[in-house]
Amino acid sequence: MTTAWAGYDTTSAALTALADEGATGALSGERGIVYLSSGRVVHVESAFTPDLGALLTRSGAVAPDGWWDAVDRGGTQHRVGHRLVDSGRLTAGALELCHLGALFDAAYFVLAHDTRAHRFRPGAAHWLGAVRSVPVETVVRESARRRALLDRIWPDPDIDTVPLTRVPDAGPVGLPVRRGRTLTQVDGVRTAAEIASVLACRTYHTLVELRRLAADGLVTAAPPAPRAPAAPPHGVVWDDPDAALLRRLRDALEAL
Repeated sequence: MTTAWAGYDTTSAALTALADEGATGALSGERGIVYLSSGRVVHVESAFTPDLGALLTRSGAVAPDGWWDAVDRGGTQHRVGHRLVDSGRLTAGALELCHLGALFDAAYFVLAHDTRAHRFRPGAAHWLGAVRSVPVETVVRESARRRALLDRIWPDPDIDTVPLTRVPDAGPVGLPVRRGRTLTQVDGVRTAAEIASVLACRTYHTLVELRRLAADGLVTAAPPAPRAPAAPPHGVVWDDPDAALLRRLRDALEAL
């Protein structure tokens, strides 16, 4: 079992150590999981971004039934991506493009506000399967670049993660189309990730528009909601869903 990641204060430092070792497995942190293969990043997931399935189905690139069929048939073998391509539902190039977009979006949340990693599971693989690997250095550098750009637009990271509301009596005037579409989804309940999912849009692009809306005085963090149920016990970390769990989630959503 590798111990290269242990003892580092940040997730990015732990990832760099694992990359130097050429490790394969999943590094869990407060905001998501980074999957490595031979020291390179192959997937990142975070609850603060729509997952690849949501992006593909909501954009119309893949029908929901086709996505879940690929999950059912390929999830346990970590070959969901291969199933999508082999079945003709998606081209290899389109899958790679969507996958890299989702990877860098999720990595921003895991790495830009760099907290300490919780644990590393050697040998763990994501159910999507290998699509395209990226050097750890590239992922860390891109996450920092995105944070710097967003902070230049509006230096309040809460905009990225909390429910957002429109500022009363602040009417939009001559907004660009994408920014106007983003504003229509701000309702006091949705977060940036939920707005991105509704729009079938990359999370980072949505964050750019939301920070610009905040800088224009049109959007702000929503007031705190009534007290929520207790948070999970300290020490609970992310885990990757298996195909059975995804099927149960699908069935529950269809029932609703």
